[in-house]
Amino acid sequence: MSDVDAILALARARSKDWPYAGAVNPQEAWELLQADPHIKLIDVRTNAERDWVGRVAIPETQHGAVQWATYPGGVANHEFIEQLNSQARKDQVLLFLCRSGVRSRHAAKLATEFGYQHCYDVLEGFEGDKDENGHRKNVNGWCRAGLPWLGA
Repeated sequence: MSDVDAILALARARSKDWPYAGAVNPQEAWELLQADPHIKLIDVRTNAERDWVGRVAIPETQHGAVQWATYPGGVANHEFIEQLNSQARKDQVLLFLCRSGVRSRHAAKLATEFGYQHCYDVLEGFEGDKDENGHRKNVNGWCRAGLPWLGA
């Protein structure tokens, strides 16, 4: 079994009754992206979040960006699936990432409902949960794990 197969098997085992394939932690997501250039990370944060907070440092061919909600206002992106269709294949392994792991779960679920076969949530998200002072990047998440990212 390859590293990719082993990580995806673990991710599927975590899935409980989730309506998508499974979930990976940030380190596993990084390992998947490094191991297979066909795996794609779909960042569902707003354009403003990516511009002002930063984004995962991976090749453009592996990076997709489809806002779950728009900024300002947080209005649902009603073109989410159409935009995803232009960036990913339905048979491709997709890793959905947001700030803390909430929007990415919804995106993985919706993509699965529209025929995407291998949708995985990236647990903890890019910035992770808030600490006792209400700050992110200190408890968990991609940045806290010390994984490569490009600052704003």
